[in-house]
Amino acid sequence: MQLAGKVAGKVALITGGTSGIGEAVAELFAREGAKVAITGRNESRGHAVTARILESGGKAIFLRTDVRKAVECQRAVEETLRSFGRLDILFNNAGVFFPQTALECSEEEWDLQIDINLKGTFLMSKYALTPMIAQGGGVIINNSSGWGLVGGDKAVAYCASKGGLVLLTKAMAIDHGRQGIRVNCICPGDVDTPMLPEDARLRGLDWKTYLAGCEKRPLGRIGTVDEIAKAVLFLASDDSSFMTGAALVVDGGGTAD
Repeated sequence: MQLAGKVAGKVALITGGTSGIGEAVAELFAREGAKVAITGRNESRGHAVTARILESGGKAIFLRTDVRKAVECQRAVEETLRSFGRLDILFNNAGVFFPQTALECSEEEWDLQIDINLKGTFLMSKYALTPMIAQGGGVIINNSSGWGLVGGDKAVAYCASKGGLVLLTKAMAIDHGRQGIRVNCICPGDVDTPMLPEDARLRGLDWKTYLAGCEKRPLGRIGTVDEIAKAVLFLASDDSSFMTGAALVVDGGGTAD
């Protein structure tokens, strides 16, 4: 485990850290010297991620958290502070997606996507901001999407939630910049996570057909979780010290096409 790096000595709280992008970010941050708290609802996956980090010489804890609930978000922040003494980086990564038009999307499915993707980000940020301001600064990174900047087919609630994240990011950046808080978001495109084959299944497409559509993007492939994690690390580190309120697109050219 690397003892010094781009986030050495920092404490990071990562929501949805039990798989996909969140898992990759947790492991990269730990390698770069951060103490890491990850949240999720799947305890076995959460403990597996933290075990790998601990076995490699890093420091990590898992906090079972439903980001839709204010009391659980507050507790996650408090447990992070209790365990590590401070909070420097919040990566709001927890998210869900169901491919549906407005006609197909039920009220329950709309609420689930808005509540996890957008409300959860608001709640975690709300409780993380107080200790960050008290200690003189911090970084918040929100995981939006290329479909938070442009529309996508059969993604009405997802686009609404991710578009909301882009402007939530900008609003918080304006409100808290003078308090030493930088707030940015990443906008990934198609990334090799468990969400992608599930999207194919729900759309009734076989994986080869689905992947062929993704490969029409300018770079001709889907992204990896490690590529997205490196972008998150950039936003978390001093390498992006003059950036706030930005939506960093990491999508293989998907929104440029």
